[in-house]
Formats: sequence, C-alpha cells, structure tokens
Amino acid sequence: MTESKSMILGCAGKTLTREEIRFYRNECPWAFILFARNIGEAEQIRDLVAEMRDCIGRPDALVFIDQEGGRVQRLRPPLAPNYPAGGALGALWRDDHDAGARAAWLMARLHAFDLLRYGISADCLPVLDVPIEGASDVIGARAYGKDPRPVIELGRAAAEGLMAGGVLPVMKHVPGHGRAFADTHFELPVVDASLSDLQRHDFAPFRELNHLPMAMTAHVVYSAIDPKNPATTSGKVIDEIIRREIGFDGLLMSDDTSMKALSGDFPTKAASILAAGCDLVLHCNGVFEEMAGIASRTKGLEGKSLERAKRAMAYIKKSDTVEETEIRAEFATYFDAVA
Repeated sequence: MTESKSMILGCAGKTLTREEIRFYRNECPWAFILFARNIGEAEQIRDLVAEMRDCIGRPDALVFIDQEGGRVQRLRPPLAPNYPAGGALGALWRDDHDAGARAAWLMARLHAFDLLRYGISADCLPVLDVPIEGASDVIGARAYGKDPRPVIELGRAAAEGLMAGGVLPVMKHVPGHGRAFADTHFELPVVDASLSDLQRHDFAPFRELNHLPMAMTAHVVYSAIDPKNPATTSGKVIDEIIRREIGFDGLLMSDDTSMKALSGDFPTKAASILAAGCDLVLHCNGVFEEMAGIASRTKGLEGKSLERAKRAMAYIKKSDTVEETEIRAEFATYFDAVA
C-alpha cells in the first residue's frame, strides 16, 4: 500500500473517472470529501465511497461531508431529512438550556445514522464560530449563538452525538470565523479585533473543546497576530494561537484550498499550508488540474501529523446501541425534521 499523503480530495461527479482512479492510486490521499454534486441515489453514494477507498487500498479511509443542517447540508430528502440550522438549536437553548443541548446531541446522533448508511465516516461539524453583529452571512444562522456559552455547550453536545454514532467530528473554523466581514469563498477577510477580544470571544469555544480529534482552519487574517497571512497559512497563528493558546493538539486540516480567499497557484497554496503547520490540505471542487497541483507539493503523512491522524482514527468506535426510531421520535418533540 502506498503511503498516504497529507491531503483530502474531492471528485468531479457521481462516479470516478478512469483518470481520477489512476490519480488517487498513484497519489494516495489520506481521505476524501463529498459535495452535493457527488450525491445521487443511495446505492450510487455507497458505490462511490467504496470505490474511493478501494483506490487507495484503505477500507477504513475517512470520507468527509458537510452535514450541519440548515443551508449547509449535502444529503437531502429522501436520503436524509432536512434538519434545522445551528441557530435554531441556539434559540431553543436560550429558552431551555437542557432542551437545547439535548436537541443538539439528538440531531448529531441522527446525522451519524444518516451518514454511516452510505459509508460516510466524518462530518465537518460542530461550527464553533461566534458571529458579531454585521459580520458576513457566510456563518450567520449556522452558528449556535452570538455568545461563546451556547456555542460551547451545543458544540460539545453535537460532537458527542456524532462520536456516539461512530462518526468523527471536525470543529470549524479555528481560531474563529465569526468576525469576518467577507465571504471566504470569494475574498480574504481581515479581522482587526484586539487579541484580548479574540481570546475572550472567538477563541473560547475552541479552547473549551480543544480535546476534540479534528479541526478545520479559517481563511481569515487576524491583524493583531499576523497581519500578512490568513490563519490557514500563518505559522504564527497555528503555533502560538491554535496549538498553544487554544491548546489544540489534534489533527488540523485546512479549509478548502479552492476558495478564493487564498492567493497563489495550487502548488504554492499546498506548500504554504503545510509549512505553516497544518497537518492536511483540503481540496474540494474536484477540478483535476487543481488536485494535481495540490498533490505535487504534498508529501507522505509523517511525524506528529501521522500521530495525530492515528489518534483521530482511534476516536471512531462502534456506535452506541440506541434505536434510530426512538431518537427520531424524541428529536421530533423539539423539531420536525422533514422526511
């Protein structure tokens, strides 16, 4: 088996092309990610996931997806119910803290049921960003609240619900995307808040949940820390803030390199991300030439990054023995998930 390289890749469509199969076999990404363009019918998803794993000779390879609820939800009816956004869980929490936390756990546990039946083993959830008034709507209702406390409590519940169901959580977007006044899909936001404000407000959820196995970076410049580079490519942010201040020593993946926030060509992006201290480079859009550029500057997963990857995989355990019908019925007492 070829050594896994420090990248997570998507694919172009609902089945793999011969070119993609050859490429994955030769380059051996550590994991894969699915988007809406890859989603058709149930058996097609299972076949695609199995084919991805077969390409790299690792039946346990992680396959990621963004399945939050609300507008960021790749699996839709009839494959999975529509779920509420994080902000709806936060509204419930404001009325009744215990009910909000329970609903967050239940919804994440249901995500695990939904994902595992298609072979998908990792969910880019919980969203731990804490938006401020006037910030870009790129986070918006995806956030559990505009105060760290509900974000911490509901984020913890969501992560625990996923892990109880045998799915790996990924907290995002460290060290905090909530002050961004631009959408990182299209441009690079610059946050001018003081370090003390960032520590108190933005970093708090990540610090409280720093034991979780994986995190995704923010393509955001924090001028009080590094005025030149976004967190994803800033050695200073990753070392001083994410690793030391926040205390996260889990597996760190970049946000999507195909977003417009990062400058440079794809080989340069990949090299900069790894040099800054990220463990994994994420590329999502399935454009073959871009993936080839990423692969040209990534290397085998080794050292601390390999240790973190092994630790993260160890978090995936057999799911608990709860009955799906009972969990769905209980969740329906809080929200109607539309079948």
